[in-house]
Amino acid sequence: MQLVRQNEQSRSFPRSSRSTRSSRGVRVVGAALVVAALASACAEPGAGERTGSGSGPARPAAGQQPRAEAQGAAGALNAYVERVRKARAARVAAAKKWGLAQPPLEAPEPPAVKPRITTRKGFETDGTNLPPVFTTVPTKQKIVFLTIDDGAEKDPELLRMMSELRIPYSAFLSDYLVKEDYGYFKKMQDSGVALHNHTLTHPYLPGLDYADQKRQICGMQDVIEKRFGKRPPLFRPPYGNYNEDTLRAAKACGVKAVPLWASEAFPDHMEWREWDRDLHPGDIILTHFRGKGDWKGSMPDMIRRVMKTVTAKGYAVAKLEDYV
Repeated sequence: MQLVRQNEQSRSFPRSSRSTRSSRGVRVVGAALVVAALASACAEPGAGERTGSGSGPARPAAGQQPRAEAQGAAGALNAYVERVRKARAARVAAAKKWGLAQPPLEAPEPPAVKPRITTRKGFETDGTNLPPVFTTVPTKQKIVFLTIDDGAEKDPELLRMMSELRIPYSAFLSDYLVKEDYGYFKKMQDSGVALHNHTLTHPYLPGLDYADQKRQICGMQDVIEKRFGKRPPLFRPPYGNYNEDTLRAAKACGVKAVPLWASEAFPDHMEWREWDRDLHPGDIILTHFRGKGDWKGSMPDMIRRVMKTVTAKGYAVAKLEDYV
């Protein structure tokens, strides 16, 4: 059975609570450091530290070691607090520089065990044991995931903006666009961005037979491995269109999962898949490498739109690969 999905081009988030959580985190870490230091100070010294006859240094006078350990713990805590303060100040300054009223919210620590991903209801094919197709990652955390498709626009301002604001994102690349400047995407990868598969030439995959679909998907796997050193585990079909042959070919090429999207970002608006036109925990946001030639704005304009929406709704952007 062949299923055709909606065209991706036509479809297209309390600060005080964050501060409270950060402050609480500092107090907890500080307490842990002090407790650990005191525990270490009060522990029985090793044989080489005992006084009296035999080898080993003399034991410090009573009270000296606990005081030294406590002072060391206090110094470590002060250094930690200063690092947090400087990091927060840098995010506030970066937000102001890039036109955001407030900095992006910081994502929580990712789960120790990744959630189980299954195909979204209504997105199935007749095949079994195929990579899951999904629009939202199962989580209760107020996080969303930002993904950028194709590779047409290679705006250096985007790299600077995302790095300075520390916003994680994932790129799904098509070689016919990326090959114009592999170096741009290598810089992206070097900054921590995962590069994934969006086919060689961005065709409408359900219109191709299995062999041609496999060439498109496996061919892009080969390109990414050759140019960037790793075969990606994630694949997004062009326009969000796929059928069972697509998923069979993707699996044969080493793909583990097929993330689509729940909303799409543009410089001047957001488009929504869900009936309530809102964000939900774990939603995947789609946007594209596009500029003023295609949009009413630049890629930084698009990121401003995304982040104003995400932050206003109390969400943080997390790294997709930490959950999938």
